[in-house]
Amino acid sequence: MEKKFLGNFTQQEPLPESSIEAAIKVMRHGRLHRYNVENGEISETALFEKEFAKKLDVRFCLACASGGYAMTTALRALGIKPGDKILTNGFTLAPVPGAIAAAGGEVVFVEITDKLLIDFDDLQQKIISSKSKVLLLSHMRGHICNMDELMAICNKFGVQVIEDCAHTMGAKWREKSSGKFGIIGCYSTQTYKHLNSGEGGILVTNNEEIMARAIMLSGSYMLFERHISRPDINFFDNIKLDIPNCSGRMDNLRAAILRPQLKNLDSNCLAWNKRYAVLESGLKGTKGVKLVHRDAREKFIASSFQFLLPDLSSKDIIKIVSRCAIRGVELKWFGAEEPTGFTSRYTSWQYAPRQTLDKTERILDGLLDLRLPLTFSLDDCAVISEIIKTEIEKVI
Repeated sequence: MEKKFLGNFTQQEPLPESSIEAAIKVMRHGRLHRYNVENGEISETALFEKEFAKKLDVRFCLACASGGYAMTTALRALGIKPGDKILTNGFTLAPVPGAIAAAGGEVVFVEITDKLLIDFDDLQQKIISSKSKVLLLSHMRGHICNMDELMAICNKFGVQVIEDCAHTMGAKWREKSSGKFGIIGCYSTQTYKHLNSGEGGILVTNNEEIMARAIMLSGSYMLFERHISRPDINFFDNIKLDIPNCSGRMDNLRAAILRPQLKNLDSNCLAWNKRYAVLESGLKGTKGVKLVHRDAREKFIASSFQFLLPDLSSKDIIKIVSRCAIRGVELKWFGAEEPTGFTSRYTSWQYAPRQTLDKTERILDGLLDLRLPLTFSLDDCAVISEIIKTEIEKVI
């Protein structure tokens, strides 16, 4: 009888006991709103912002409702106007173009390479043709491009970069953390990300004016002095009555859950990468499989795994996905005509102007993806790779 995998691809590891205890403490006193504090008390949310800023070695940090909200706020804080063209990768997830639409911008998609990275040649062409001055760069599925080259291009054309680091918290290019190359970095603490609060987002920057605007946008109710990780109060004086309250704050319960997890981030990142290495080793040399090349300068965090089947037909890929599912392995395919669950492609977002990315479409047509939760052991990952390899070989 063929071996079947019995694990759950959407089951995250339990929260640490310290997170549970911190959450109970907040629930017992009932002060969940970030600005609801006793005299002299610093809120859990303000403390989390301070600790995250220290972890990344950035000046300012804002915790908010979601990663998508963080990106929308970043765009608004930059002063995006309705109709402004905003560049982003053709390979990303729905919250990225969704943030652009929410800020009133118009999405301009950029081609990707078979390394799942933004195509620099097409980026330059799109900068020139669109006259865009903002790139919302998605480090999709944890793949980080050559950030030195990207920033050189953007600086040459006066393009400001916002980094979507939903999949790269803890990752680096060379020795510099993702989120610190652009003017703003945005992160997610949604359940399937590197910190888990169910939903949540983080915005970081070293720019005083941007952070002051972001804090006002998040809905500070003139209580911005209660933030620790903020610019001087005088940066709020000229904007506090002009910036709309687009309420999207993080609450103290989620912040309390996150603070202990932040201490475990580095060890968890190592654990994810060990699982990635087992998958990579198991699929290496499999006929028809093209593994994604990772630059040695990229210090990636692999909480998911991607591989390509570039020479197979859609019919054969559907068959492989189905056969793996029967044996308990959930593969997500970016070539499907209709979006499924969290998996969609740029043609799915019909609110964006219709665009054609021939190169990106060819890549997505053969791209498969799977989660690597820390509830999987290294032996589990070996079984998963064996099942995928066997089913591919059967179809080929």
